[in-house]
Amino acid sequence: MNDKTTALIAEDEPILAATLAATLNRLWPALDIVATCGHGQAALERALALQPDVLFLDIKMPGKTGLEAAEELAEQWPGPKPFPQIVFVTAYDDYAVQAFDNAAADYVLKPVSDERLGRTVQRLQQRLGARPAGGGMDALLEQLRALVPAPAARPERLSLIRAAVGNQVRMIPIADVLYFEALDKYVNVVTADGEALIRTSLKELLPQLDDSQFWQVHRGTIVNSAAVLAAQRDELGKLTLQLRGRADKVRVSPLYAHLFRQM
Repeated sequence: MNDKTTALIAEDEPILAATLAATLNRLWPALDIVATCGHGQAALERALALQPDVLFLDIKMPGKTGLEAAEELAEQWPGPKPFPQIVFVTAYDDYAVQAFDNAAADYVLKPVSDERLGRTVQRLQQRLGARPAGGGMDALLEQLRALVPAPAARPERLSLIRAAVGNQVRMIPIADVLYFEALDKYVNVVTADGEALIRTSLKELLPQLDDSQFWQVHRGTIVNSAAVLAAQRDELGKLTLQLRGRADKVRVSPLYAHLFRQM
């Protein structure tokens, strides 16, 4: 059994990954770097398999960004081992840095200096030594929420969906939509009496919806809040929604579970 603190590095630039690993080895000799990954999907898969104590995630990687990998990891983390401490690594001193400051979480800027990484190591050792129940999952989710960019200028809100059903174009009042579900290059529009496809993305669709009525509850799902009958948590802590007029359940990402907290 490995009693050492373990870490995974996800960085698509090999030289930067090797430099980060070498610096960590020098500043934190007891840290065991169990894997280095070159893209986001590999980082997600290896993190689930190895369950390291610490993740160093580059924010911009091919396949999945560090933020996307962290969000999916939060959804799929098997436990019972505590969720890892996550340090995001970025080359861009932009909104993300301010958001991390506000969220009191950690990040490091490229190129990573010894002084800055030393402070990160001290912070990680303190957090690991006093890791709260849940392993810092709540802190990570707050961190990710802070990084969700504010919507740009809002276009005119949709009142009607024109969706293809076979050879027809079906006119669907927006109030009749129970939820929108991302399907590759399409979005599936689900109502009480059927489904239809529109050729757009959830990212493009979301700003056109009334955010007091339509809530994003997962990377791939937006629900009509008026259609939510109940939110139920299973024995593993996973949250699903029961909708009026449909038997199928809608899964809620941990990132959006706060929307369904009791008043």
